[in-house]
Amino acid sequence: MKILDHAERADIFNEDEKRVDWHDETLWWIRQKRDKSAHQIPEWENLRNAASAIKSNTLSNLHDYLLEFEKNALKNGIIIHWAVDAKEHNEIVHRLLKEKGINKMVKSKSMLTEECHLNEYLEQNGIEVIDSDLGERIVQLAKEPPSHIVLPCIHKKKEEIGELFHEHLGTPKGNADPQTLTEAARVHLRDTFLTRRAALTGVNFAVAETGEIVICTNEGNADMGAHLADIHIACMGIEKIIPKREHLSVFLRLLARSATGQPITTYSSHFAKPRDGKELHIILVDNGRTRQLGREEFRNSLKCIRCGACMNTCPVYRRSGGHSYHNAISGPIGAILAPNLDMKQYADLPFASTLCGSCSNVCPVKIDIHDQLYKWRQVLVKEGYATTAKEIAMKTMATTLSSPTLYKIAGKAARTTLKYAPLIINNKFNAWYLQREMPKVPKSSFGEWYKINRKNNE
Repeated sequence: MKILDHAERADIFNEDEKRVDWHDETLWWIRQKRDKSAHQIPEWENLRNAASAIKSNTLSNLHDYLLEFEKNALKNGIIIHWAVDAKEHNEIVHRLLKEKGINKMVKSKSMLTEECHLNEYLEQNGIEVIDSDLGERIVQLAKEPPSHIVLPCIHKKKEEIGELFHEHLGTPKGNADPQTLTEAARVHLRDTFLTRRAALTGVNFAVAETGEIVICTNEGNADMGAHLADIHIACMGIEKIIPKREHLSVFLRLLARSATGQPITTYSSHFAKPRDGKELHIILVDNGRTRQLGREEFRNSLKCIRCGACMNTCPVYRRSGGHSYHNAISGPIGAILAPNLDMKQYADLPFASTLCGSCSNVCPVKIDIHDQLYKWRQVLVKEGYATTAKEIAMKTMATTLSSPTLYKIAGKAARTTLKYAPLIINNKFNAWYLQREMPKVPKSSFGEWYKINRKNNE
């Protein structure tokens, strides 16, 4: 079966023009909330600089901080596991559940488990997983992956959610009132929280100094699951480490403002040790992160705190939808993380950008996202992962632009074609033309104009 690339998936999303406009406007509204919230803090840029510096220090000393975290977590009574890849991560989770005789689990939002395809793996092994984040539960019922790392069902309209809830939760048909739907979800999930013996959460930050983890949610679902379950499994990428507890204040002030324009998330919960009679397991996952760490030009991408600000501002993401990126992490940040996992499969993603730089401008930890997108393009072409058509086009353009004679001939040919035979260019087979209005034909090239005017002014 052919895997659709970003452009093909974006074409599908763009078939519904009203949805595209709504998606675009909603995300831009969130971007504006972020701007207002950021501008209320005079020291905003200082916070960004501090966060970036802390992350740079962490990445440069990651080995030491991971060992420090493990030592302190073990002292606290937490059980630590290490996973080299997604397969080992999934097997560890499955083993922990199997040892306890558990076949039902409640899960809060975790983009790492989406990256590892944990839900599918557990379901194939006879374990039922219920996502307790409302947005995640909606896309789970729809049998879809999240389209955004903070707003998983941002691509869904309330009427579609109403139909899903009618089918799966028994709400009245045609009822799309958000309050009614939220109350139905609350009743549905309450039973899940009370009956599940195992809860899995993600991790926003892990503090090396204290061996604790911090989980940020707006719904409190991670807390409900973790506090009511016998076993709490927390899954985290190794880049989530920060050195000291005092550094949390920097990141917590940046995270919610960048994500949704809130001053802080509703719940910022600290888990430092298991409750009496309960177990807390933390799985530290690599899954390509050390490889990315070794790529000097791309290691800054590991600073990401998963706020989603780059998605909310990106003109391509807003008008192509998260599912067009065919990766757990979509948008600009996903486009620089995905090729590290599989260059061939994700070779299209770094090209899904205008390189406008807006993503880098809003990033709370100052990742040079648009520069990395450009650098990934160079790597992918050199490694032979660009499409044949793109490779031929780039080589032709390079040859033309490097020769003044060929450049002049090509310019004259283009002007002549546009003037006397425009249909050769203005047709449905020219992908460039489909998305643009071609310019009016100039009377002459700039070189010809300059030559004439220079003589007139002498």
